[in-house]
Amino acid sequence: MLEVEHITPILNVCSVPESMAWFEQLGWKRSFAWNEGGTIVDAADCDEDGKADYGGVCCGRVEIFLSQDAQGARDAPNTFDPSRMDDETVGVWMTWWLGTPAEVEELYTRAKSLSYSIIMPLTTQPWNAIEFRIRHPDGHTFRVSAFL
Repeated sequence: MLEVEHITPILNVCSVPESMAWFEQLGWKRSFAWNEGGTIVDAADCDEDGKADYGGVCCGRVEIFLSQDAQGARDAPNTFDPSRMDDETVGVWMTWWLGTPAEVEELYTRAKSLSYSIIMPLTTQPWNAIEFRIRHPDGHTFRVSAFL
């Protein structure tokens, strides 16, 4: 019987260092950075071989890989338009499940204070969850949720 142990999404981004910084401000940590010369020590933005063009961020046991200009699609940078419907976006969608509604509210407050693109405010959903939606600068959408 097939048992998948883990899944790691890969996001196509314009800049790995800028994306890492975006995630870090929300509480994620850098897991690794890579360029043509190989692994970049301490997951730094760059080294003598140039800027990172592949990398990862993690939060607990969850990891997301970031690939500059490769591996998937992204929306055009900084294209937040409130008139666009969710189904009109090109980037990846995923849900971050947090442990409590208070954690969702805390992250929502942090995202607002950072002037991040919040495309749906904090909302209690009919499926007994609270969530908000945030859009990465490259058009990827994250639903940040917790069960009530």
